[in-house]
Amino acid sequence: MTEQSPEALLDPARAPTLAGVERAAAKVAAILPQTPLLPLEVDGRTIWCKAECLQPVGAFKIRGAWHRLTDLTPEQAVAGVVGVSSGNHAQGVAWAAKRLGIKATIVMPSNAPAMKLAATRALGAEVVLYDRVTESRDAVAARLIEERGGTLVHAYGDPWIIEGQGTAGIEARAQMVSRGPGEPDQVVACCGGGGLSAGLALACPDAAIVAVEPEGWDDVTRSLAAGQILSVEDMAWPTECDALQTPETWPINFAVLRARGVRGIVVTQGEVRSAMRLAFERLHLVVEPGGAAALAAVLAGKVEPTDATLVTLSGGNVDPQKFAEIIAG
Repeated sequence: MTEQSPEALLDPARAPTLAGVERAAAKVAAILPQTPLLPLEVDGRTIWCKAECLQPVGAFKIRGAWHRLTDLTPEQAVAGVVGVSSGNHAQGVAWAAKRLGIKATIVMPSNAPAMKLAATRALGAEVVLYDRVTESRDAVAARLIEERGGTLVHAYGDPWIIEGQGTAGIEARAQMVSRGPGEPDQVVACCGGGGLSAGLALACPDAAIVAVEPEGWDDVTRSLAAGQILSVEDMAWPTECDALQTPETWPINFAVLRARGVRGIVVTQGEVRSAMRLAFERLHLVVEPGGAAALAAVLAGKVEPTDATLVTLSGGNVDPQKFAEIIAG
């Protein structure tokens, strides 16, 4: 691992690196158990599913949040943090902040799932609501920081967050080697703003990376095809994948995704629901819609599995009544 100077490590404008992912992986391993890597046969091939839905907060977001908050200076820690999230990043930041004794304020959409709002508040964070259609969460966060102070902990547009999310790839690589198939040659990731996809692209430099988004919220897919950042075309487009409802990616993410030749795939609500049912029936896992998007792409035949394909099951925070409805089909 290449050493970086303390000044470089604390620069919010720095680029995320593989060395940063490896440093984050050591920090995460010291506090969190590894999530299981589960085999699943699809079309005669075995794919490997990384069950991030079993994290303490029910999603991979805890990784980036821990990496970010543990690198705050003492002065920054005293001032607190402001996050932006539709729910899973909110819980990751709140969990890390509570453990570290840091005040956390999270800007969340007013139509976020009630269970995600409640869980974030239960972890001690203050929740500030905004309207997803008419307001900019980034603008709301900037105003809060101007009024109160604090450090922005963005859900994906942050080098620490990207590196922290990439630690799932570091874990999975070692798990796949120990289980027999060798390092992944293809990684299929659920994608909202692109923090996880970018982190995995750094962590798995020899693998093809596929970023999977829900229909209507395919800004990363369209941006990669166009070679420039494009926004979601209809912010009111209905989707059950609330975890993947991001208005547009950030340059820091996009630079990593483009440099690695990441391609985007779009899945339908029906395909996501089918993936949730299969994960429950065959892996005995509760996976939320946004967390099942990557698996949906493989099951729908939109991504052809290889002998060493890694798939993220990125979150499991779904309302029980909604989950029961989906599972019932």
